[in-house]
Amino acid sequence: MSSDDTAAPEQDAGQREIRQITDARTLRALTHPVRIALLETLLMDGAQTATEAGERIGETPTTCSFHLRQLAKYGFVEEAGGGPGRSRPWRLTSIGMSFAPASGDSAAKVASEAALDLFRERQLARYETWRAHRGSYPKAWEEAATDSEYLFYLTPGELRQLNSEVHEVLMRWFRLDGGRVANADRRPAGSAPVEVLLFDYPIAAPDREAPRDQGIAPDQDTGPGR
Repeated sequence: MSSDDTAAPEQDAGQREIRQITDARTLRALTHPVRIALLETLLMDGAQTATEAGERIGETPTTCSFHLRQLAKYGFVEEAGGGPGRSRPWRLTSIGMSFAPASGDSAAKVASEAALDLFRERQLARYETWRAHRGSYPKAWEEAATDSEYLFYLTPGELRQLNSEVHEVLMRWFRLDGGRVANADRRPAGSAPVEVLLFDYPIAAPDREAPRDQGIAPDQDTGPGR
């Protein structure tokens, strides 16, 4: 859902995919675990009332109602309409976000890091839950899921190209069938929500400064995957 680089269900996912967030106030609005949990459950399960969301994330309707209103204030959610009686279902205004604080905006950078810390903590906790309980899943899921690590020697330009190519593949799957995340009726039987995390980063300082116009090398050293 989040990265450092939900309108109506009938809308195409391509019309409302990624929201870029640049300012500190909006980023700070995300730095609360209940709000992140609400965004996650709305992403996975669609429009919900505060009561329904509370049952899913283990919070009271009053708590969820307050935080949903705060999320709406900053444009993350909106009222979906169509609820029975006085119920107020809420939905996402986008199905992804990118944190992009402006260069030199230290307040936005701090808020971005704080929000990312919360998202990553929850994501890694789900990964550990999968590891602990993978034996309870059907064998097909155990064989399909992966945990891999690779070591490359790259320049910054090559790393950007690698990320661009991987992102292109991921977005092709993200848009499959017009967007299965946003459109539950397009999800095939037997499908499940699958989380894919992508981290890449230098683990040591470069030996020397590379030329600024250095292009993509014809080949590169890679370590074995695992």
